[in-house]
Amino acid sequence: MEELLRTQGVKRSFPVAGGDFWALKGISITVPKNSLTILKGRSGSGKTTLLNIIGALDAPTSGTVIFDGHDISKASDKEREVLRRSEIGFIFQSVALIPVMSAYENVEYALRLAGYKGDYRERVMECLKMVGLSKRASHMPQELSGGEQQRVAIARAIAHKPKIIFADEPTGELDSATSLQVIGIFKELIAKEGITFVMTTHDPKLMGYGDVVYEILDGEVISTINNTEEESHE
Repeated sequence: MEELLRTQGVKRSFPVAGGDFWALKGISITVPKNSLTILKGRSGSGKTTLLNIIGALDAPTSGTVIFDGHDISKASDKEREVLRRSEIGFIFQSVALIPVMSAYENVEYALRLAGYKGDYRERVMECLKMVGLSKRASHMPQELSGGEQQRVAIARAIAHKPKIIFADEPTGELDSATSLQVIGIFKELIAKEGITFVMTTHDPKLMGYGDVVYEILDGEVISTINNTEEESHE
């Protein structure tokens, strides 16, 4: 599969009392286009630190991050901000919907931030339909279930047609059935919209749904499962 993102020897340190703490110790991974890549690891493993770096929220202490053929590891704060607004989407465990805005308005707001050039209403309703919530567009977040709120967050993340979406523990607060629904939506969006997803999780039940799974422990990749290779051998 063609790659969209690649890291080479990415390290990240943070100053602590008595020296530096190395959260990442030389991570090298490849994220294929139009796929679901899973970063597996328990709390404190470094997977969220890695997600923040490849999502252009943070910069590595050393190493390179190649996104769509461009080295973004040395990009300025402004360059990373432009990249996030135009080509990257985010989904968080906490959902982070704006409580005073309806489902429709939350998705529309994302379009305004990104400077979307198309028809706002058409795109908002298209996105809500893709996640099965077109009939809940006028509902406020507090009127929606946890699973529905996460689906609004997915619609918001895909609204400006990003190339890649980073999801940090997107099923962390959902039950098993709802978690599988969210993964199913990811898979449909990969097929229909050509979006690439990278998600963190510690849920072993979700590992089989990843096209590529990287297990991270103490800031290092300790195992890699590439299901795309298995499929190509069948």
